[in-house]
Amino acid sequence: MVDDVDKEPGRESVSHQSLTSHVGDFQAIDPHSGVKRGLKTRHLSMMALAGIIGPGLLIGSGGALANGGPAALLIGFGVIGIIAFSIMQSLGELTTLYPSGGAFTSLADRFVDPAFGCAVGWNYFIIWVAVLANEYNVLSSIFVFWSDKVPLWGYFLIFWFAFLGFQLLGVTTFGEAEFWLALAKLLGLTAYFIFSIVYASGGLVGQHGALGFRYWHNPGAFSHGFRGVASVFVFCSTFYAGCESIAVAATETRNPKTAVPRAIRQVFWRIIFVYMGSAFFFGLTCPANADSLVNGSSRVLKSPMTIAIQNAGWEGGVHLINAFILVTCLSAVNSSIYIGSRTVLFMAQERKAPKFLGYTDPRGVPVLAVVFTNLFGALAMMNVSTGAGKAYSYIVNLSGVSTFIVWGAISFVHIRFRQGWAKQGRHERELPFKSLWYPWNAYFGLAANLFLALVQGWTTLSPFNAGNFVDAYILLPLFPVIYFGYKWIFHTRYWPLHEIDLDVGRRKDLDTVETEEEDAILNEYGHAPKKSFWKRIAENF
Repeated sequence: MVDDVDKEPGRESVSHQSLTSHVGDFQAIDPHSGVKRGLKTRHLSMMALAGIIGPGLLIGSGGALANGGPAALLIGFGVIGIIAFSIMQSLGELTTLYPSGGAFTSLADRFVDPAFGCAVGWNYFIIWVAVLANEYNVLSSIFVFWSDKVPLWGYFLIFWFAFLGFQLLGVTTFGEAEFWLALAKLLGLTAYFIFSIVYASGGLVGQHGALGFRYWHNPGAFSHGFRGVASVFVFCSTFYAGCESIAVAATETRNPKTAVPRAIRQVFWRIIFVYMGSAFFFGLTCPANADSLVNGSSRVLKSPMTIAIQNAGWEGGVHLINAFILVTCLSAVNSSIYIGSRTVLFMAQERKAPKFLGYTDPRGVPVLAVVFTNLFGALAMMNVSTGAGKAYSYIVNLSGVSTFIVWGAISFVHIRFRQGWAKQGRHERELPFKSLWYPWNAYFGLAANLFLALVQGWTTLSPFNAGNFVDAYILLPLFPVIYFGYKWIFHTRYWPLHEIDLDVGRRKDLDTVETEEEDAILNEYGHAPKKSFWKRIAENF
C-alpha cells in the first residue's frame, strides 16, 4: 500500500504525467483474465440503468400481460423487482471488494466449492444464450414484417455475421455503443410513457373520450386468477435477468471501486422507472386479450406498445415502434454476446469449460468465446418450424428457471462470504460497500429464488402437459448433475469457513495506483483539479 512505502528525503518524486502513463498501462489488460479494461464509469452506469431494455421487456411483457392481465403484470414486476434489489445488494458488496474475472462464478469457487462455481457458471451461460436466441428471433421477425423478400434465416445470417464482427472490435467500442443505445432506449421509453398518459386521458387528436382504466375492467385486471399471476413470474424473471451483469463487466472497468457501487445504486431507479413504469403503462394502454400478444399460437410477435398505437388509430406509428424495438434489439443482442462470451471465457480459464475458449488476442478480445456464444443464436431458427410465439415461450421458460437458480446462488455466496468474514475476525467496517439489511436481504433472496425455481412450472401439472412440464423443469436437475459431476472428476472440497480465502483478488493494486495518482496531483497543484459542470453531469451518468 502507498502508506507503507518509505519516503526517503532524497527520493525523487514521481510526476503526475508518469503516474498517469503508468495507470494507463496498468489498466490496459487485466493480468489474470487477459481482457482489456476499457469500460468507463458512465458505460457501466448506463448498462446498469438501461442496458437490458430490449425485446424481452417490450415484446415478452405481452406474454405476461396475456397470461395474467394488467394487475398480475404489476404484481409480477413488483415481486421480482424486490428480489432483484436484494440480489443486487449482495452482488454490490461482493463485486466492489472483488472485481475479478469470473464475477460471482469465481467467488462461488472461493466461498463455497469449485463444483458449485461450475454449476452456477453454466446456468448463467444458459441464460444468456437463451436470451440471445430470443433477441435474434425478434430482430429477424421485425425485418420479415417490413419485407418478406428475404427469408427469416437470411436475415438471421446477416445479423449473425454483423454482430460477430462488431464484438471483435473490442470492449471500448462495445461500451461506447451501449452507452448511446441505452440513452436512446431511455428516451424512447419516456416518450411512450408520455403518449400513454395523453392517450389514457383522452388527449389525442380525434380521440373520443378518455381511455382511463378501461382494460382493467374489460377484459379485466386478472386474466386467469392466481394461476395467471403465477405464470407471470417466469416472464418477469427473464426481463430482470441482466441486472447482475455489471459484476461480469467489472473486470473490464477502469475504476471498479467507483463504477460498481454507482451502478448498483442505480438499480433501484431502473426497477421503478423502467420495469414498474412499463408494467403500468402497458396494462393501461393494451388489452390483455389482444391478438398477436406473445402466446403459443402467434406466428408473429407484437409489442403491447404496437397494439396500443394501432388502437389509438395511428397506423404509421407502428413503424416508429418497430424502429424503437429494433434499436433495443441491437443493444440486447450486443449485450448478450458480451456477457455470455465473458462468462464462458472466465470459466475456461478456471478449467470449467474447454480450454480453447479461454484465449484472448493481444487486444484483450476473447475471439473464440465470442464465436462460441454467438453460435447459440441459431436457436432462433426454431421460429421457422414452431412459430415466433412458441419459440419465444420455450426459450423464456429455459432462461427464467436459470435466472432463479443463479440469483439464489448469488445470495448463498454472499451469506458464505459474510460468515467467513466474521469467522476470520474481520469487521464489516472494512467493507467498501455494505449490503442493506444484511442478513435479512440475503436470506430472503435465497429463499425466494429457491421457492420460485421449484414452483414456477406448477401450472403445467393441471391439466398436465408433458412438453411444457419438461420445458419448465429440465434445467433443475442440470444443476446437481454439473455440481456432482465436477466434484467427482476433480475431487473438490466444500470450504470450511476458516479456510476461505478473503485476500486474493481484492484489487488493492488498483486502489494503490489510484491513490498514488491522486497524491501526485495534490503535491503538484496543492488541490484536486476542478471539474466543469458538464464533467460532473457526465460522471453522474
